[in-house]
Amino acid sequence: MSASTPFQDEAHQHLIAGNVPAYMQALGQAARRAASELRRADTGLKNRALMAMAQRLTEARAKILDANTEDLQRGRENGLESALLDRLALNDARIDAMIEGLQQVAGLPDPVGEIGDMRYRPSGIQVGKMRVPLGVIGIIYESRPNVTLEAASLCLKSGNACILRGGSEASQSNAAISACIQTGLADVGLPAGSVQVVATTDRAAVGEMISMPEYVDVIIPRGGKSLIERISRDARVPVIKHLDGVCHVYIDTTADPAKALAIAVNAKTHRYGTCNTMETLLVDAPIADLLLPELARAYAEHEVELRGCQRTQALLPQAAAAEEADWYAEYLAPVLAIKVVDGIDEAIAHIEQYGSHHTDAIVTQDYSLARRFMAEVDSSSVIVNASTRFADGFEYGLGAEIGISTDKLHARGPVGLEGLTTQKYVVFGDGQVRE
Repeated sequence: MSASTPFQDEAHQHLIAGNVPAYMQALGQAARRAASELRRADTGLKNRALMAMAQRLTEARAKILDANTEDLQRGRENGLESALLDRLALNDARIDAMIEGLQQVAGLPDPVGEIGDMRYRPSGIQVGKMRVPLGVIGIIYESRPNVTLEAASLCLKSGNACILRGGSEASQSNAAISACIQTGLADVGLPAGSVQVVATTDRAAVGEMISMPEYVDVIIPRGGKSLIERISRDARVPVIKHLDGVCHVYIDTTADPAKALAIAVNAKTHRYGTCNTMETLLVDAPIADLLLPELARAYAEHEVELRGCQRTQALLPQAAAAEEADWYAEYLAPVLAIKVVDGIDEAIAHIEQYGSHHTDAIVTQDYSLARRFMAEVDSSSVIVNASTRFADGFEYGLGAEIGISTDKLHARGPVGLEGLTTQKYVVFGDGQVRE
C-alpha cells in the first residue's frame, strides 16, 4: 500500500481516541474532496482503477478467505442466524463472482457526461440534459462482504465517492477487501477518499453518517428491516431503500406445468437469504390439485416448511395452517406460504395487500393475463414466466447493484450505474439574449 495521506492520519488519530464524530467528519471531508476529483476522472482512468482492484483481489484471495473464516467463526459463536451466515460466507466461487463483477462494471458504458433530449427552442438555444454523479454516497449494510466491492465499483464507475459501513459481523472480511480497494486506487493515482470503509464497529458511526448532509448526498441502506426503518426515520440525508422483499409467484391455470414447477422451486430454494426469494406462492384453483402435490414433493426434497390456507391444507395435509402474519412474512429461510386463489383478480389483490412492491412473477401462457399482471402489479420488478431470483443487478446486465429500491422517486428496482447519477440541464447558445 502507498503511504498514508494526511486525512488518513487525522482520521486514524480520531479513531484511536474513540472520537467517532470527529472520525466520521474526517471521512466526510475526504469524500467530498475526492468527489470533486472523480468528477474530472475520465472513463479510462476509472476502468483502470476497477481492473487494478480486480488484480489486487486476485492476489489477496487467500487473505480474504482467512479473514472471512474468522468472521464466520465469530458469527457462529455469537449465534448468528443461518441466513446471515450464508450472506456472510465467502468462497472461491463468490470471490470469482466479485472479480467478474468488477470486470463487467469496467466494461459497461459510462453514463457520466451523456447528453440527451437536446431540442431547439424558439429563441434558438438548444436545451438538453447531462448525466452527472450524485456526489458522495453513504452505504450501510449487513453481513455480505461482497457488497463492499460491489458498492465501491458502481460508485467509482459512476463518478461518486463513497463511505461504506459494513456490519460488525463482517469486519475482518471488509477490512481485507478494503485493503485491495485502497491499493487499486493508489495504483492509478486516484484519491484514497474515493472509497472509504468505516473502520469502527461503533454504532455511533451510523448515526453520524446519516446526519452529515454537508458531506453525504444520499444514503443507501442494505440489510434487515429494522436497520432500514431506523435509517429512514433518523436520516437527515435522502435515502434510497427497500424495507423487505415479500415476493410472490402466481401460477395461472394456463401455465405450462413443467415451467411452473421449475420456476416455483427455483424462486424459493435457489437461495433462502436474499430479498428476491419467493416467500408466498399463489396457485390458481383449477390446477391446484394437480400442481400442489408435485410442488410439495419437490419442496420436501429441500426441507422447505409449508404453511397454507385452508384449501392448500386440504390438498397438502403436511402444510401447517398459515396465519395472517405469514402473508406479510419475509422468511429468509426454508419456509413458504401457499394460497389457492380464484383467478388473477384475487392474486393481484393479495399481492397489493401483503406484498412489499419488490418483485412479483406470473407463470402463464395467456398473453393478455401477462400484460394485465405487468400493468397492475405495482412492484419494482414484474416478471413473466421466470424466477423472481432474476431481480438482480448482475442478471439485469448492470454488472452489479448497489441495492434494490422500492421507492418511486429517482431510482426503482436494482440500482446500477444510471441510478447513481442524476441529470442537470445544459443549454447551448450562440449569443442569444432574452428579450
